[in-house]
Amino acid sequence: MSAQRTVHQLRLVVEVEDFERAVAFYRDALGLPEQGAFEGGDGARVVILDAGRATLELANTAQKKLIDGVEAGGQPSPRIRVAFEVTDSHGMTRRLEDAGARVIARPTSTPWGSLNSRLDAPADLQLTLFEQLGDEERMEQ
Repeated sequence: MSAQRTVHQLRLVVEVEDFERAVAFYRDALGLPEQGAFEGGDGARVVILDAGRATLELANTAQKKLIDGVEAGGQPSPRIRVAFEVTDSHGMTRRLEDAGARVIARPTSTPWGSLNSRLDAPADLQLTLFEQLGDEERMEQ
């Protein structure tokens, strides 16, 4: 593998029906800082939100089923799900529920050392919120 980086940013582009609601949810409730906003002709609008470091997680069907079992009691997720690392999984789950998300599964401890919740959110996205747990926190779960 080459030492030179060829990709510098992952940007997930999502078409939304209710633009104002989606912006209020992801920018204001979830707390993603706005990097830019642009308008074009015929009412075209876009807002770019900073979600921190991005990764692309590729999982085969068996792994997806395993994750769905741990995070959501076996309720299947769509082919694409968006995961956000947060500081407080319980608090953020409540905050996003208050902002209009439907909670699929409350925060639960996972075998991979995190506290994960699952939500249906605006823009027809299913979200995982995950909080990385330290050794002491894992033992308390």
